[in-house]
Amino acid sequence: MKKKTASKKNQVEYVLPKGKALVLRTCNSDMTSHGGFKWPKSGKVECSDWSPEPACGKGLHGLLWGEGDGSLLGGFSCPHLVVEIDEASKVDLQGKVKFSSGAVVHCGDAKSATDFIRDHGGRGRSIVRGTSTSGVRGTSTSGDGGTSTSGDRGTSTSGVMGTSTSGYRGTSTSGDEGTSTSGIWGTSKTGSSGIVVCRWWDDKAERERLTIGYVGEDGVKLDTFYRCNDEGKLVEVK
Repeated sequence: MKKKTASKKNQVEYVLPKGKALVLRTCNSDMTSHGGFKWPKSGKVECSDWSPEPACGKGLHGLLWGEGDGSLLGGFSCPHLVVEIDEASKVDLQGKVKFSSGAVVHCGDAKSATDFIRDHGGRGRSIVRGTSTSGVRGTSTSGDGGTSTSGDRGTSTSGVMGTSTSGYRGTSTSGDEGTSTSGIWGTSKTGSSGIVVCRWWDDKAERERLTIGYVGEDGVKLDTFYRCNDEGKLVEVK
């Protein structure tokens, strides 16, 4: 006899209450964090030694709306939590926030957690490790380690170690160690140790080709826009 599974109709869809905000954070596989603090997979969580002083410690920490310093998160495979907090009571610590209490409303991997934030008030924000997509002439932005994709004449921007892709005459920008790919007559730039990829049309072969440039090699500069000429060579856009 097959077990009955809950139908989607019976599942309660999360709705962000007024005055609340979402925070992204990670923890160890056993749900512990700094100092051995144990996080629940769902439900209320509270700091026992809370201090509103704008300094690390004596509080719970995370990235407000998934934005901020992505290097503060653990590996992609560790549990990613989304915590609902009182927005007015947060303390800004530049790159992260701290808070006294909250409620874990999602526990999953990097993709599910960042998708949850995007779908519940975070759309359009530079969510660390998130995925952002826009259509023709659209603007797509993701944070560190994120993936941004836009259509023809669109603009895609991702942060450190991010991947940005745009279509025909699009603009792609990524941060250090990122990869930026643009369509025909598009422009790409990236940061230190990054890769620029530009698509171009080969008239002789009657097909599209890709030209790849590595920052620091063959004259390719960081934070500089490039596009391909008719011969498939990367040229600096001034």
